[in-house]
Amino acid sequence: MTIDRRSLIGGMAALALPLPAMARGRDTLGGIAAAKGIRFGSTMGHKNFYDPAYRALNARECALVVPETEMKWSATRPDARTFDFRAADRIVDWASANGLGVRGHTLLWHSERWMPDWIKTYDFGANPRTEAERLLADHVRTVAGRYAPRVDSFDVVNEAIDSDTGTLRETALSKPIGAQAVIDIAFHTARQAAPRAQLVYNDYMGWRQDEAVHRAAVLKLLEGMKARGTPVDALGVQSHLGSKYSDSPTGLGAIDERGWRDFLDAVTAMGLDLLVTEMDVHDNPLPGAIARRDAEVAAHTRAYLDLMLSYPQTKTVMCWGLSDRYSWLNGFRPRADGLTKRPCPFDAAFRPKPMRDAIAAAFAAAPPRA
Repeated sequence: MTIDRRSLIGGMAALALPLPAMARGRDTLGGIAAAKGIRFGSTMGHKNFYDPAYRALNARECALVVPETEMKWSATRPDARTFDFRAADRIVDWASANGLGVRGHTLLWHSERWMPDWIKTYDFGANPRTEAERLLADHVRTVAGRYAPRVDSFDVVNEAIDSDTGTLRETALSKPIGAQAVIDIAFHTARQAAPRAQLVYNDYMGWRQDEAVHRAAVLKLLEGMKARGTPVDALGVQSHLGSKYSDSPTGLGAIDERGWRDFLDAVTAMGLDLLVTEMDVHDNPLPGAIARRDAEVAAHTRAYLDLMLSYPQTKTVMCWGLSDRYSWLNGFRPRADGLTKRPCPFDAAFRPKPMRDAIAAAFAAAPPRA
């Protein structure tokens, strides 16, 4: 059963109408990026979507938005038979009313921890493989098919790899099917449901020295997908920058630029595009003084984007939140000094920070896209 969307029209219109569509000005992040053929955006969802000032900030600065959790299984699947699209529809409808594009995230988060509780105890019956394949394909087909008219890029599979071991994760779906087969089914079904959409594998491997195992495993996964004819179009590079662990003594991390470029060279050599999908900076190891901390975050962001944008295949850059007020990182591994983290381009009062200037400067310096 799908909840009837007609009953939501009034509520969604109320959200959309106070914020008329605004053209992205040439001095906004979206406008500066667009001048080089790059789409800039950020995530919306949870409490921030209901803050009119935050909606206005996104409408002004972004060309794209991505629902933070509202398209995930945990939000759309209260049980095995029901789909609930109310939360996702509100964001997609608001974006359309304000002239913004939408990315889809995610058709399958391949991690047991982030799947809904009901699927962990679901009875797959006498033929568990057949039932798991049916359940997965039905979900991907329904969600991708619903949003394909307005979503031109989907994170089809998210974080399928254990970053410490480099092995594919197992979930209730993959146990009867196989982790590799789960990924292939998700992509093939997404292609059928959204034939014109960009299909993305999304993960958090990065440019630090301690991420070499993760990079190698992602490369192996993509190579296997291409060899099997799995219809993957791009790699989503989440870009949660900074130290992997909050007690790291190495600031924002020891960078392996040569290893990172080798990885990106191999990915693009397969004909895949690149997207920066979830950029922010985990600043726990940095000093508490705001001016110094902001300067280090900005310098790190600029160096990272300069590298990523040196690849013409990078045509989309998304932050995982525009404002420190709503960053997920403030509830994740708090700073030892108790200070609020500053991981986003705008502060908690929606004022631009040096990180915002660094992003703008990287866009301005980037080679134009075709």
